[in-house]
Amino acid sequence: MKFSISSSTLYKHLVALYGAVVSNPLIPILENFLFEITNGKLKITASDLQTSIITELELDVKGETSVAVPARILLDTLKNLPEQPISFYIDESVYSISIKSDTGQYNLAGENATDFPQIPEVAAKTSIQLPADILKRAIQQTIIATSHDELKPAINGMYMNFKEDAFTFVATDIHRLIRYTRNNITAAEQAPFILPRKTLMLLNGLLPTDKQEVEISFGSNNVHFKIANVRMVSRLIDERYPDYENVIPKNNPHKLRINRMALLTSLKRIIIYTNKITHQVKFTLGEQNLEILAEDFNFDNKAKEQLSCEYVGDASLEIGFNAKSLIEMLNNLQADEVNFHFSQPNKAAVIIPNDQEEGEDILLLIMPITLH
Repeated sequence: MKFSISSSTLYKHLVALYGAVVSNPLIPILENFLFEITNGKLKITASDLQTSIITELELDVKGETSVAVPARILLDTLKNLPEQPISFYIDESVYSISIKSDTGQYNLAGENATDFPQIPEVAAKTSIQLPADILKRAIQQTIIATSHDELKPAINGMYMNFKEDAFTFVATDIHRLIRYTRNNITAAEQAPFILPRKTLMLLNGLLPTDKQEVEISFGSNNVHFKIANVRMVSRLIDERYPDYENVIPKNNPHKLRINRMALLTSLKRIIIYTNKITHQVKFTLGEQNLEILAEDFNFDNKAKEQLSCEYVGDASLEIGFNAKSLIEMLNNLQADEVNFHFSQPNKAAVIIPNDQEEGEDILLLIMPITLH
């Protein structure tokens, strides 16, 4: 079979899919893109068994065929070609692929498409539509708090709960937690699930920044996202998510309001002097003053800064934090000011940005560390 396609158009679609391709997978054929031509369309699939991404392109071609094409070789070839029409020649009998451009010819050894794993069908119990920019923002605001601990699969993903009056995304790695709620997006019925971290990263890359509609359908085992002509299917994490609401302290009499960028830049300077394992900094709070102290006793390094703030609570309250975690959380916000709510020096601190988009409620939580 022969077909022609724009080199840049094909490359753009393949780049979007390549995140689902695994190097040295347990099933070698997963190092390939699956090409399927039928009804004048080219369907391309990439999968790592947990997450699959599928896209479709219109072709001026008749007939049907399928072949698995080496992903890395094809992508690198297209990356270095200028924009031009290129022709594919597929020999179904030996699974070979020949690509002709204006300046050359490239031959690839493909594989039998029937060896490519079947993409699971989603037995959808619930279907939701929401704007891509809102979904993208929700993911970006929360994903930094997902755990990397493979031994704790429940927190190795993001808890997503679509309800009749709002949707809520939650991520935690035990040491910190982010809860993102949007009360201007609703669903017909409550539908919680846990989506793997890698799927979230791939989905974030696929989502546009405009209000294009995203369709989300899910059942008990899989979730399906549809964005224009791109689809993503992912397995869900079959675990019970921790009761995160009980971790959030409700009575916080000590309150700090401070400029986010002033605090962030101060921490970026101070962290240089912290212990490289704990990254510990000490906050000492006064009525209009926050003192930040870092000490590394192993190398006799020490730094201290003072920042203006508004504080209501016990004078000289002292609490320790991991500066690296705090920097990452503050860096992910856009608000000019942030509010810290403290209960006790050994209890979690709640951080709420002063400025938020209409309809959203962002709450961040960070556990303190014992001061030495």
